[in-house]
Amino acid sequence: MTATLPDNHALKQVLRREGLERRDGLDATWRATASREIAARALALTVLDADRAAGKVIAGYWPMRSEVDTRPLLEALSERGFSLALPRVIDPHLRFLRWHPGDALVRGSFGVEAPAADAEELRPDILLLPLARFDAARNRIGYGKGHYDRAIARLTQEKPVHTIGLAFAAQSADKIPAEPHDVRLDTIVTETGVIG
Repeated sequence: MTATLPDNHALKQVLRREGLERRDGLDATWRATASREIAARALALTVLDADRAAGKVIAGYWPMRSEVDTRPLLEALSERGFSLALPRVIDPHLRFLRWHPGDALVRGSFGVEAPAADAEELRPDILLLPLARFDAARNRIGYGKGHYDRAIARLTQEKPVHTIGLAFAAQSADKIPAEPHDVRLDTIVTETGVIG
């Protein structure tokens, strides 16, 4: 008798849960050190060179729970001359609102710190994404709401957007089932290396 394989949705739920459990299980001090290493590796990417900053918008994210701490990276990118935005869910879409280090944030949907809903909306050229799980083919699993997949699809109707996933190496998976709506990332950065 052949065992029934789980459908992709069920498998992704398992992979997501495992990835988040792995991330949550990492020591907080270690995560802080690893986040700084991820920032250093990201800052070495050609696409984030200071000489490419003029007129470019990077949408980052404000870290929550055990996510990679993006604050040092965002500050460095601002110093390089990039304009910054942070995401905010303004139903039904993920919008990217202007932010500068030091600007006040308010608690938005899902408890995420974000700029106020009336902040200027920007169109990012580069997206920094949090990940629940990833594989060597640069497939990702997010939090299951599809906000980033829809946002990337909307943004790329105008022009390409460069996507960079940030995660800890412990969140890697052998293989993530990719479906037609899933967006393969351009680059994934962990504390141990860069994929892409």
